[in-house]
Amino acid sequence: MNPQGAPCPAPQPVAPAVGTWLRPLGDWLAALCDLLEREPAVVRVVLAQVRGSAPREAGVGMLVGARQVAGTIGGGRLEWEAIGAARGLLDRAAAGEIRRLVLGAELGQCCGGVVELWMERYSGADRGILAAARRAAQAGAAVLVSTLTPRGVERSIVRETGRAADANRLPGAPCTLTVPRLERDAAGRSVLRERLDQDLPAVWLVGAGHVGQALARILMDLPLRLTWIDPRPGVFPADLPVAVRTLAAADPVQGLAAAPPGGRFLVMSHSHALDYAICRALLHRNDFASLGLIGSASKSARFRARLARDGLGADAIARLVCPIGIDGIGSKWPAAIAVGVAAQLLREIGAGAADSEPRRSAMPCTGFACESCGSP
Repeated sequence: MNPQGAPCPAPQPVAPAVGTWLRPLGDWLAALCDLLEREPAVVRVVLAQVRGSAPREAGVGMLVGARQVAGTIGGGRLEWEAIGAARGLLDRAAAGEIRRLVLGAELGQCCGGVVELWMERYSGADRGILAAARRAAQAGAAVLVSTLTPRGVERSIVRETGRAADANRLPGAPCTLTVPRLERDAAGRSVLRERLDQDLPAVWLVGAGHVGQALARILMDLPLRLTWIDPRPGVFPADLPVAVRTLAAADPVQGLAAAPPGGRFLVMSHSHALDYAICRALLHRNDFASLGLIGSASKSARFRARLARDGLGADAIARLVCPIGIDGIGSKWPAAIAVGVAAQLLREIGAGAADSEPRRSAMPCTGFACESCGSP
């Protein structure tokens, strides 16, 4: 750990591999397993604690290998320092370390806050714990407990709740209100506790045409669980992130029947007839969070009239949003349409989260440092 106030050396020009996009990590477990197929060892850097202003929030991370970098913790001097320190860890074959950085005084960043970076090294020998962590994350609330010891990093997974005021209580906290917790145990060792499961909005995008592909490029970099559907073979790009699920369903209506309640649907297939069949099926279910359809005002009027003739009630039909996209964007370039649709989707998700969030004053503290009170 760097001594507080010690000046940092000038950063070296370290950078991600040439020709790669700087993208935030979604499913870091899957991304780490994927990167370990190409790198002998990888350092995971986590923004474990943030006090004051910082480029990103606590919990974000990046993966640093000898040749490649995945993810971002906010860019600038902070990220340069993190990449350089992580590669130094790889050179020394060290298990991990913690770095405390004052963004203003030490790094010259105008954010002015103080961050602590948790850095730990993974190799092929850790595939077992990574596989177990992925299974635990898919099964429900789970916490990864990592302890930095002189011999390395000890890791365990906690899934049970209990009465004791320890890690066993952490899965009981609402996932959306939890941030990593960095602390010291009774032996003075540094411990990081973090939730593995993610409570992300589920978005179903139907259509991989020119607008669908432009929109997917935006959505895959947002904190969403994206499922992308198109019945045509060979339309999905080959270099999609591992977190994006594609479904080449011959019958998209039937494919969407498996979608759980509460999803958000964006319909822009190659066929007006297919668009109508999808919208009618979803409106009959009427258990979604939102349903948007690409099209003009005249397409909207035709669809609504036909839905009424098919027996849909006025309240159900009113839930169909068409045209989609925020006002004020006149361009019909696919990317411009996609920006408007993504902005509308984010606004809807934000409004829905505000409506459904419990009163913060009533939220119990359960061992995680939580946003409701900021305390452990």
